[in-house]
Amino acid sequence: MKPASPIRNRFLLAGDVLLIITSVLASFALRLDLGPTFVYFMPQAWFMVGVALLVKPTVYYFFGLYRRYWAYASVRELRLIAVATAAAQVVVALLLMLAILTRLLPATFPRSVIFIDWLFSLFSVGGLRLTVRLIAESGQVSQKSDGRGGTRRVVIVGAGDAGVLVVREMQRNPQLHMQPAAFVDDDPEKLRKDIHGVRVTGRLRDLATVIDRARAREVVIAIPSAPGDVVRLVTQICRRKGIPFRTMPGIYELIGGKVNVNRLRDVDISDLLRRQPARIDDEVVGRTLTGKRVLVTGAGGSIGLELCRQVARWMPAHLVLLGHGENSIFEALLELGENFPELPVLPVIADVRDREHIARAFAELKPEVVFHAAAHKHVPLMELNVSEAVTNNVLGTLSVVDAARAAGTGRLVLISTDKAVQPASVMGATKALAELIVRDAAQRSGLPYVSVRFGNVLGSRGSIVPLFKRQIARGGPVTITHPEMKRYFMTIPEAVHLVLQAAGLGEAGEVFVLRMGEQVPIVDLAEDLIRLSGLEPGKEIEIQFTGIRPGEKLEEALWDEGMEYATTTHPDVVRVAEAQALSGNALASVLAEIQRLALEGEPQALINLMAANLPGNQLGQAPPPEITSVV
Repeated sequence: MKPASPIRNRFLLAGDVLLIITSVLASFALRLDLGPTFVYFMPQAWFMVGVALLVKPTVYYFFGLYRRYWAYASVRELRLIAVATAAAQVVVALLLMLAILTRLLPATFPRSVIFIDWLFSLFSVGGLRLTVRLIAESGQVSQKSDGRGGTRRVVIVGAGDAGVLVVREMQRNPQLHMQPAAFVDDDPEKLRKDIHGVRVTGRLRDLATVIDRARAREVVIAIPSAPGDVVRLVTQICRRKGIPFRTMPGIYELIGGKVNVNRLRDVDISDLLRRQPARIDDEVVGRTLTGKRVLVTGAGGSIGLELCRQVARWMPAHLVLLGHGENSIFEALLELGENFPELPVLPVIADVRDREHIARAFAELKPEVVFHAAAHKHVPLMELNVSEAVTNNVLGTLSVVDAARAAGTGRLVLISTDKAVQPASVMGATKALAELIVRDAAQRSGLPYVSVRFGNVLGSRGSIVPLFKRQIARGGPVTITHPEMKRYFMTIPEAVHLVLQAAGLGEAGEVFVLRMGEQVPIVDLAEDLIRLSGLEPGKEIEIQFTGIRPGEKLEEALWDEGMEYATTTHPDVVRVAEAQALSGNALASVLAEIQRLALEGEPQALINLMAANLPGNQLGQAPPPEITSVV
């Protein structure tokens, strides 16, 4: 939203013209004093005025001083003014020296006025534009002081860059009806300091007291890198005080975006589970993606779309969105087109099980990097649809890998899951086989085809969080299979952030695992969601336990027990060393049999075949599924 009282740039040009004339004459007056000498040098002064009027507005124009919205001027614009005025003065000085050499000006021309004129120009040009900003801000203050709209006093948690930008946005836009009342921040250097007129009045532990003293009616968490325990503490204090609270999205959600008030949103469960943001090796990821032809399968899904968003930031040569659902691919295409208008984005509607179609697409597009995210992932549903799980997750992966090798793809990344470890479900077993396909292709080709394994992601389609939210909205109960059920959780942006890092680390057939912190009890997750909805678990919303479903485990593992693993150059990415993997002719024979049984519709035979070839699996140990057990 534009601030009040905008000053048009034609008025700035007129002001500059007057100030240029004034600056030159003032320079001569300061150098020569007012008197006969000043009068004697007036012709030379007017000559310099003419040169300055020709040169300075032109140079200022090329430096963009007439294209900027000066009501939002910052330190960057001050640097620009300094450079522009210095450049203009150099050109004026050169022309004056040329005039002296050609005797258009006498040799007695006082050269020191050139430096004095630059100082006057610097302060006058900068001062004029600062005045524009002051006028705009005075208009905002007058609008704010009229008292209309019920302005809310706000405490901002975090006095870093994001917090400062949020405060400036509140001050610029009175229509937000938000008045920054105080900061809290744990940095001792900022305590008792004023930032844009707002005092840092305490540390995070003092938040409750600060809210009372500031008479605040809302709290904003302006720390995109805040870990979950910080967000949790703030939300607990705000609930006790009975005031609303909002937050900035996490650092991974802000990648490629802007930090401003428009990005504020209600605290979500993903904020409570945030970890400290992981660093990323820009050189490794840039070398992997920048200028490359990148293809993402399953690009319309939650993981696939986030991959596309983050890959697009690295400016590949083009980005191919391959998916089976036309609506999701169309929506992804629109989003990427809006956010990355200069990036060539190519949609391909195809089923990864269609070998001929996939082979033709790869042969035509020749992707250099492939992220294979297309998969069926719902554990209970795949227990009831074994053939569908096998054809999509196993044979679909085989067709993508074969097409990639035939097209000369140099790097491929399979998005895998912790359920592939000692799989107890059909879905987990199919992903374990998909990992074997990728590893076998890498070993035979020597190419960096790798798998990246991680646990549940918050907010993905069909995940547990939307289910719990629907149950809470209906008034409960929230259903959980077992009181001791635990899972690893990551946000989608965080998981994809680390997937891109792992993609650059692969050499040939490795399985990478993302460190996901501690497993989260599902009961705790449900209770947090209920509290975020403003309700009390066990009182206003009941929690019911329904029993473990077929294919589920109480806890997941990220690698087999006793398996060796090695650290990588990234602290949150681990390389797993798995031995005695099915490969070569033995793997090809199993895959051929899987294809035959899937076509014949033999689900139990498929389960038996996978159980016989995946060491440590727990397939078939749960009772047969019933349709009511999947929800």
